[in-house]
Amino acid sequence: MIVAVRDLLLEIGLEEMPAKFMPPALAQLRELAEKGLQSARLTYGKVEVFGTPRRLAIRVADVAEMQADVIVEAKGPAKKVAFDGQGQPTKAALGFARSQGVDVADLTEREIGGVPYLYACRTEKGGPAGAVLTSLLASWIHGLTFPKPMRWGWGEMRFARPIRWLVALFGAEVLPLTLEGVTAGNKTFGHRFLSGAPVEIAEPTCYEEVLASVYVIAAPEKRQAMIWSQMQELAASVGGQVAEDADLLQEITYILEYPTALLGQVDGSFMHLPEPVLITPMKEHQRYFPVYNSEGRLMDRFIAVRNGTADHLATVQAGNEKVLRARLADAAFFYAEDQKVRLADRKPKLGKIVFQETLGTVEARVERECRLTTFLAEQLQVAPEVQARAGRAAFLAKTDLVTHMVYEFPELQGIMGERYALLEGEDAVVAQAIREHYQPRFAGDAVPSTMEGTLVALADKLDAIVGSFAIGIIPTGSQDPYALRRQALGICQILIQQQLPLSLSAAIAKAYELYADAITLKRTAAEVQADLADFFQQRLRFLLTEKGVRYDVIDAVLASGADVPTDVVARAEALTGFRQAPAFAALTAAYTRAANLVKKGGSGEVNVACFQESVEGNLWSAVQKAQAAVAAAGQDYSAALRAIAEVRPAVDAFFDGVMVMAEDATIRQNRLALLGAVVGLTGGIADLSKIVE
Repeated sequence: MIVAVRDLLLEIGLEEMPAKFMPPALAQLRELAEKGLQSARLTYGKVEVFGTPRRLAIRVADVAEMQADVIVEAKGPAKKVAFDGQGQPTKAALGFARSQGVDVADLTEREIGGVPYLYACRTEKGGPAGAVLTSLLASWIHGLTFPKPMRWGWGEMRFARPIRWLVALFGAEVLPLTLEGVTAGNKTFGHRFLSGAPVEIAEPTCYEEVLASVYVIAAPEKRQAMIWSQMQELAASVGGQVAEDADLLQEITYILEYPTALLGQVDGSFMHLPEPVLITPMKEHQRYFPVYNSEGRLMDRFIAVRNGTADHLATVQAGNEKVLRARLADAAFFYAEDQKVRLADRKPKLGKIVFQETLGTVEARVERECRLTTFLAEQLQVAPEVQARAGRAAFLAKTDLVTHMVYEFPELQGIMGERYALLEGEDAVVAQAIREHYQPRFAGDAVPSTMEGTLVALADKLDAIVGSFAIGIIPTGSQDPYALRRQALGICQILIQQQLPLSLSAAIAKAYELYADAITLKRTAAEVQADLADFFQQRLRFLLTEKGVRYDVIDAVLASGADVPTDVVARAEALTGFRQAPAFAALTAAYTRAANLVKKGGSGEVNVACFQESVEGNLWSAVQKAQAAVAAAGQDYSAALRAIAEVRPAVDAFFDGVMVMAEDATIRQNRLALLGAVVGLTGGIADLSKIVE
């Protein structure tokens, strides 16, 4: 049967919406549409979403004009109450059949738990699509969620921004949709400044064409491609290039409707400023793309994108250059003023900045981090000169927070600290560590490359995490105002990538002690240790999953301890590799046979005087040999696993030669203790009971 189809279009016209709202809103709209059409039993084809600052839209091709028929099954009364002793239908059966619109003779039986029940099966005919689409479109709009929805006028509806017009077309038919006093039609609005009266959309297929005629490129991916192409051409025209910045490009895409890129000139008098000082106002404040030469050095050019045509572009260019000139004039003034006061002399001013209301000031934090940096250096046994440089970096790390430059451009914290430290003649490694101590700043960011930067970064993150947990600020759900998850993940990444065998519990204990010396904390050290052990385990689980480690291997190694992240990774990699070896089957077989009995009580010391059979002595010798091999292997966990696997023959002979659960309690307990020793061989590596074959 051929079903007639039409295209469907919904456009929600808005006041300008923030760019960051757009991608998730479009993804939600697509998902709501697909699920809604499926639940309404309407077949459909290609789904496209469109978005500009003033509109969210969706177009669905080939939507069926009629809903599909569906067979509906309804469960009725049990057969024993539906029919009397003579087999005649009771009121229960008659009432059920009547409610379902079928005859009693058409009812079927089905057993549930051995009890027969009556069922009614009927075909529910599909209705016209138009009858359900109006309410469906309304549900899509109401189903959209935003970080900060708002109300407007006298209505109760909340949305990203006030809705000003609606387009709802099913083919050429306008669907009778009304929301907050706005009635849908077939007319939309073009560019706010380049078009006038509303324009008519005859049918969904011409949506993009109609909008293009009034200076709106509806598809975000097309606008983005236009922007990128124009920028590359402009940069190439002066022998330069633009570096990819996906976030900035996406933001620009969603703040305009008709892109035209322009090439601007940076005032040469500001080119002496450090590149980050030039780039930050361009990108963070003005949404400009800087231009680089073939060697990757910043040129005195930038690229901006206007929301409009190329008309009067010289005037727009001059305006952008003027705004940037003012920004850079401020930056140049701040840069000169900041150099009049040394970083070390700024430290007392940190006492006026509150780190956290309960945890004190940034100055107090710096003092804790200096001591914690020294502790970490001792734990990791770094050279004295490295420890000295790390201590100096920790002392200076936060001082740029009270510079004019960082106050105006917070994005430059750490970066300006490094720059000013170099200008003051500080050791280059100390200066680099000041910048690196914030790393990794975000997912995918590099970890510190110097040991000095690594030590200060670890101290900085540990101080924030331990202090927050100690006063009860613990991330829950999506709430993590102090970015503690990111900082804990950063600690794990640093330790793993730098191969630093740091004990997290020891570092946490020291950080807690430094707080407890000066502040009354709400939670005990034991409570903080327990919570943070689980907190860091979750971060390690994420990192191991990202590495492609199987879930059961992750469970197995974490169950054997996660205090030293580098050790966790080494054990996971060894177990993953050994899993492919033939000896792995021998290892798991020996472990499983022993572990099943040890659950009944395998604690206690092995007493050789209680051995009655040679297989007991042989197994004990094999266990002792394996224990020695495991100890000798150290962190070569692959070698340790191979040595443990060699116990398998002795385990098999033991089970064949003795009755473990002997009647004599002493003999029985000693044999269980012997099996406990077998199980204990893998205790420091992995809990093999977690492995799923």
